[in-house]
Order: sequence, then C-alpha cells, then structure tokens
Amino acid sequence: MIKQKIVLITGASSGIGEATAKALVKNGHKVILTARRQEKLDNLVAMLGEDNALAVAADATQFDALEKVVTAGINKFGRLDVAFANAGTGVTTSGTEQGDPDEWSKLIDINIKAMLWTAKLTLAHLRETKGHFILTSSVAGRTSHKGSIYGASKWFAYGFGQNLAEEMAQWGGRCTTIAPGMVNTLFFDEPKPDKLDPVDVAEAVLFAIEAEQRCNVREIFLMPTH
Repeated sequence: MIKQKIVLITGASSGIGEATAKALVKNGHKVILTARRQEKLDNLVAMLGEDNALAVAADATQFDALEKVVTAGINKFGRLDVAFANAGTGVTTSGTEQGDPDEWSKLIDINIKAMLWTAKLTLAHLRETKGHFILTSSVAGRTSHKGSIYGASKWFAYGFGQNLAEEMAQWGGRCTTIAPGMVNTLFFDEPKPDKLDPVDVAEAVLFAIEAEQRCNVREIFLMPTH
C-alpha cells in the first residue's frame, strides 16, 4: 500500500497543476490547491471532493498570501508531505534586445520568486515528515535557446532544484526537478496535440512521490516522441 500523501500544488487551476491534482486524488492522496482563480479551484474541489482537496486562492508571487495557503492546508490536513512548485509563465516577446522588461519582471516573480517562496514556506513542514519538494523546470532549463529569458528562468529553476536536493538530503528529504519539453496547455495560443499532455507530467510527479523513501528521484526529463 502506498502511504497517503498530503500535497500542496501551486498553479493548480489548469494545465499541469490541474492534471496532477486529479491524478493524485485518483491514487488516494489529498491535495492543497492554490492559484489566482478561486472559481476554477472551487470547480476542481467539487470534482475531487472536499475530503480530498482544499482550495485557497492566492497570488503565489506574494509571500504573505502563499503563507496563508500553507497554514490553511496544515490546519485542514494536519501535515504536509509534498510541495509541488508548479506555477509558471512565459513571455510573448522573445529575445533580449527586443524583449519587454515588464514581462521579464512578471516572469521572474512567478518562475523564480514564487518557487523560492514555496520552498521557504514549506521546508520546515516537510522536514517534520521527511517530505518531498517537486518543481517544474523545463527542457529550456537544460539546453540553450537563443536569447530566451524564459529559458534562463528555467535554468535557475533547474539549478535550484539540484542545490535544494542536497540541502534536503541532510535530513532525509527528497527533491525532484521535472523538466518537460513542450506540453499542450493553455500556455500556447494554438493546441499542440502532438506534444506532451499535462497528464504525462502528472504521472511523472506521481511516480516521484510514490517511489520508496530510499529512492530519491532527483530528476525526470520528458520529451514528446515526435
């Protein structure tokens, strides 16, 4: 029997976060869901069941708001086993010379700061359960893409995940960096059915957290077959 996990998911209202919430609850786990859109979260909780899921709307870039999410989740479920820092965004104008500094600022807030806030706010709780931190990086955080500010933010995520894994190992915690290629989500204007599906990433998260405690799945790299 797989031990039931209490899992916090940021960016949970759509895409990878939503698919992960569904996969986890289907496999007997419970989830703390956060994103900015309360209505989307409420609809997801209605589908998953209030015994299995808690929704707390928050902007993950705001430290105090995210702290309230963690507190509410602990109050409902009594502990935290896994934190999945999944919230992320991209830019509409590519490159450095032609890029938009305002877009860069928002990207850094979500792709970097929100991930750091999630780690800072959950690690003490994860230490108590010898828990697990998971983050969404990207193939763009493992390879070079000309002028990509988005890619650079995912390089940060990738490096942070490697360093955090070493930090958590000191007390028996685990850290997994998920690095997918292109995923067919609302991130893109046009559907991309030949690319990865959010379910593929959700199954990777499930695999990592259900691995035996002795097995620290440090990285999962996913690419579309074609």
